[in-house]
Amino acid sequence: MTNFKLSVLDQSPVRSGTTAKQAIEETLELAKLADQLGYHRYWVAEHHNSSGLTGSAPEILLTRIGAETNRIRIGSGGVMLSHYSPYKVAEVFNLLETLYPERVDLGIGRAPGSDQITAHALAYGNHPRGPREYPSQVRDLISFLGGSFDPEHPLKRVKATPIPDSFARLWMLGSSDQSAQLAAHFGTPFSFAHFITDENGPEIMSLYQRQFQPSGVTRQPVGNIGIFVICAETEEEALELSSSRDLWRTRLDSGKIGPVPTVEEALNYNYSPIEEERRAFHARRNIVGTPSQVKEKLINTLNRYQVNEAVVVTITHSHKARLKSYELLAKEFNLQ
Repeated sequence: MTNFKLSVLDQSPVRSGTTAKQAIEETLELAKLADQLGYHRYWVAEHHNSSGLTGSAPEILLTRIGAETNRIRIGSGGVMLSHYSPYKVAEVFNLLETLYPERVDLGIGRAPGSDQITAHALAYGNHPRGPREYPSQVRDLISFLGGSFDPEHPLKRVKATPIPDSFARLWMLGSSDQSAQLAAHFGTPFSFAHFITDENGPEIMSLYQRQFQPSGVTRQPVGNIGIFVICAETEEEALELSSSRDLWRTRLDSGKIGPVPTVEEALNYNYSPIEEERRAFHARRNIVGTPSQVKEKLINTLNRYQVNEAVVVTITHSHKARLKSYELLAKEFNLQ
């Protein structure tokens, strides 16, 4: 495939020794840089009850990112729809689209983005919605966004205001064949979270493309992948930088979503045999190296998925190194 696009997924990580406020400021700085460098879209994530990831309300963060940028598409990567009313989500993203016309993506997912206790807190008095309710939520969200319900639907008279001249582009996010089938059924673009798991990833994307049904959202299957990348001047530097994220991700498996550790802490950490196995398991799907090495591996991965867009996740303890990684990648791909 050719005409590759690069985008950004920002989880707004907190670096060890810094604050949540600094993490948000760094998100805004990276968004402005991505806009200048020619990245296609900038997505922010949703996580709750976390001292390591600050993006608990992407819809609020997007209002500021939109104001700080000029041309880059902005969006959620994603809104965890199971927590919310489809009507309220449609209202929020109609307002965002009104503010920033033809620039807004609404990426939705069904993962909780939290533990189960936090999910109950988000539901507040109601039971958290499970997988069975999710397709109905997606259906209603699409109807609210497009302003067209089945004549028999009890909410057919309700409009998600303001009604913009254009509508936010709906994306289905996921890492399973169920998410791919839902995206295909509803005719939405599909983003596969390769950075979370690469298990059967190309096969899942192929399933989406084969089963896709044209809709009012899009007439053709549109896919991309979220992927972890670190780019540096030398391979040695890139591998050293990635040690922080390796330790952070390994700790995540034990429920510790804390700040990103320093390189020094990561290099001196004594992994247990089980932890080392998990570290290697996660590291195998990361792309780490010099600009030319990263470009080759990234293109090979995109070709395996048969998509032309990578949504790049980069987490380092050094904010300067994180910015530099995106700069080197943009230069290597000759983004405009």
